[in-house]
Amino acid sequence: MNLEALKFPIGKFQFDPDVTRQQVQDWIATIQSFSQEIENITQSLTTEQLNWRYRPEGWSIKQVIHHLADSHMNALIRIKLALTEDAPVIRPYEESLWAELCDGLNNDISASLKIINGVHEKWAYVLKNLSDQQWNKMYFHPQHQRLFSVKEGLGIYDWHCKHHLAHIKQALDNNGNFGSL
Repeated sequence: MNLEALKFPIGKFQFDPDVTRQQVQDWIATIQSFSQEIENITQSLTTEQLNWRYRPEGWSIKQVIHHLADSHMNALIRIKLALTEDAPVIRPYEESLWAELCDGLNNDISASLKIINGVHEKWAYVLKNLSDQQWNKMYFHPQHQRLFSVKEGLGIYDWHCKHHLAHIKQALDNNGNFGSL
């Protein structure tokens, strides 16, 4: 078993600064369709399945869903900060600790699914209406000690959606063999 492949089933994020308009449109399409994909894959899961891990010592499916709600709320806020301020410093958070809070361990994922749905609808609307200049607006991420453009941020979250969708599929394909909460 290759732990690195289980951690990164679609590989690590790589950003090519020569992003085409078509790539950006594809990334927006991911943001727009993601909530439906998550709904489809989780709609008939049992509590037992929601507690399956995607890799040994990894998060459970429910933690991934709750993380997606948390992370994508932050992503939309980061983009809106970049659009309205001059290279703002964004606020990182301890996602692994958030996943251990009571809401991250809740077997009821319905609130997080609602958040994902609403955030993605709003996010896609914002992205579809950006000017060429706005795509190049920046925010500073203190954990990485560098600036990120709105465009790169979108690429990261296109990857993030696909990355965690692959984790959920991986957990389901392995039928709880990696343990559960």
